[in-house]
Amino acid sequence: MERYKDKNLSPKERAKELLKHMTVAEKVGQLNQRLYGFNIYEVKDNEIIFNKELEDEVKKYSGLGVLYGLYRSDPWSAKDFETGLDGINAIKAYNKLQKYVLDNSRLKIPVLHSTECPHGHQALGGYLLPVNLAMGATFNPKLVSDAYEVCGEQLKSMGVNFALISLLDILRDPRWGRSEECFGEDPYHSSQMAKAIVKAVQSKGVNVIAKHFAGQGECTGGINASAARIGERELREIHLPAMEACCEENVKGVMAAYNEIDGVYCHSNKKLLTNILRDEMGFNGVVMADGVAIDQLNRMTGDYVLSGAKALKAGVDISLWDLAFSKLEIALEKGLISMEDLDESVLRVLEIKFEQGLFENPYLPENEDFKKYNYSNYDHSLQLAKQSAVLLKNEDNILPLKIDKKLKIAIIGPNGDDIYNQLGDYSPYINENEGVTILKGIKNFIKNNNLDIEINYLKGCSIIDDSFDNIKESVELAKNSDLVILALGGSSSRFGEVTFDSNGAAIANSKVAMDCGEGMDCANLELPGKQNLLAKEIFKSCNKVISIIVGGRPYAITNISENTNALLYSFYPGIKGGEAIAEILFGKIGPSGRLPVSIPRHTGQIPAYYNYKSSYGALSYYDLEKTPLYTFGDGLSYTKFEYSNIKLSKKQLIKDNLDESIDITVNIKNVGNFDSYTVLQLYTYHKQASTIRRIRELKNFEKVFLKKGEETEITISIPKKAFYIWNDEMQFVLENSEVELYLKDMGQEIFKDTIQII
Repeated sequence: MERYKDKNLSPKERAKELLKHMTVAEKVGQLNQRLYGFNIYEVKDNEIIFNKELEDEVKKYSGLGVLYGLYRSDPWSAKDFETGLDGINAIKAYNKLQKYVLDNSRLKIPVLHSTECPHGHQALGGYLLPVNLAMGATFNPKLVSDAYEVCGEQLKSMGVNFALISLLDILRDPRWGRSEECFGEDPYHSSQMAKAIVKAVQSKGVNVIAKHFAGQGECTGGINASAARIGERELREIHLPAMEACCEENVKGVMAAYNEIDGVYCHSNKKLLTNILRDEMGFNGVVMADGVAIDQLNRMTGDYVLSGAKALKAGVDISLWDLAFSKLEIALEKGLISMEDLDESVLRVLEIKFEQGLFENPYLPENEDFKKYNYSNYDHSLQLAKQSAVLLKNEDNILPLKIDKKLKIAIIGPNGDDIYNQLGDYSPYINENEGVTILKGIKNFIKNNNLDIEINYLKGCSIIDDSFDNIKESVELAKNSDLVILALGGSSSRFGEVTFDSNGAAIANSKVAMDCGEGMDCANLELPGKQNLLAKEIFKSCNKVISIIVGGRPYAITNISENTNALLYSFYPGIKGGEAIAEILFGKIGPSGRLPVSIPRHTGQIPAYYNYKSSYGALSYYDLEKTPLYTFGDGLSYTKFEYSNIKLSKKQLIKDNLDESIDITVNIKNVGNFDSYTVLQLYTYHKQASTIRRIRELKNFEKVFLKKGEETEITISIPKKAFYIWNDEMQFVLENSEVELYLKDMGQEIFKDTIQII
């Protein structure tokens, strides 16, 4: 028996033994993820039929390394409930594919499966969550982790080996169409979310591919995949902490980002992918390319062979849809790469195949009663939606709604009754009866609670298309209503007349009804279409208006904020978002979301993030107020909290004392009339340092639930490492300094003090 078949050996040892038997072509095949998995099959009379493209690829490499997106469903893949893999058919397709690969692999090497899971599994019947920006707004990593454990279970049951999850992008320019894929603008906050997700998914036996590494959120002019025009210090302070947090949880994979940093593409950046990622952070997993990104290195090399070689030597292990990595055999012959370079990456792929147990157990059980991950059994998606809505204005406590007489409520706006507008980009086709829009959620709440309320709905206008509006009719409806719920915002829905690029990004044109999502970058952060006109007319027609913004980015909504009675911001809240919003409006639950990103007054304020450097006065324009409209961490509640007996554990931090930390203890009492959460946020500011420091830096946060009248004592800690900085010689050190500490919530500074680092 060949030694690689010996189950008593470690996965690494087995991989090394198997490598000895492989040809160069077989090795190259393990690194190529060239196929669009959703394109290699069709379903006819309930039978899955594979095409010649798959046959040719398997024959060429005597096997298949990694297959992307077998289960993917959306308009780009053109896989819906008629053409895609639903239910038991998904399991049958997996088994049939694995058998075909094994039968046609000389060494019987099974295939790995990768799939998109940016906010749940992008498949028919996939368990979906609100988008990352909404998850960031919860300020609740534990809830996010619990939700992703459900996703991990589902992925594992479908044989997925790599879950591609956006975990590393930091939102620094909200004009970027992919803003929704970020947890927010702060590196510490984002790191806690990323870390929680890696732990949750990998605990179920599914490897996470954390994307995108690195600096993609620092795009020039908000343009996707554009240059990150930053230095190494900005990269390390803002864009690398999330990756480091993932490495602390032993993340098994990372996807390189499209952008270049200071003239070097991430896919060819050896300092980034090897020196920093592997040598400094201790990453020992696989690096995957983004879609056709290696081919884009041709802008530097002018040649696919050179591009493939450059990416491999920089540290990329697995390709995605590109041509360049299929030329690695030629690169080897030309001496552009060595056999050691090739073997190093192949070993990583083979080791994961052994770790996943695919050689001994390559197939899934074909059980007609396989577990379905529905929303009635798993309410995590709903809970995330409930905790992600951010109340930003509540004039005269108009919310929650008081039902003391018969009410006539008008729901007006393009996001009042469109389920796909709530889901965000990278969403599959869904069973629409499972989705709850704002209109449906409110109607259901009224029915279930026997409320004497009449509901009327008009769309008002489209998200983008200026050719449609029933603004005049909406104004008449508003005049004849006691209250208007104005549902505005944006959409990342691909479910319309959308054309796509080779990497699946939407291509902007006059027919696209999206204003957000991959490929939908914008120059203007005003609400798109005729929504501002609609809002203006509604405000003039009704003296009680509650505005709800549903979107994938922060919009410049100054006029909305000034004229509405109440303002609720809901980053795409997912399939049950309307139910969550209804419960908040009627006071069944209180709002507890906090802004994960600052909201500018005007597009010209960008960048408007809170953690600007003390070397300049942020947002200091003569013709505009010198603050964002709302800042990171803002959010109101229906109740009031009292904070008392606040104690600082020490006033000095000794540099030489190992594992030392600063603790703040605070007594919290809910003195209002609603059960709810407070979200304590702890910030620092270094008053002295060898480099310019940021005016505020988040170092910890704690979300605490208290029933009305209840009180508790909590302790928030800052570990010594949180006070380290990248000094003027690019060393990560602890310097002598006076450091200010700030504790806040709901725009209120609860505590301020100063410590000394000596």
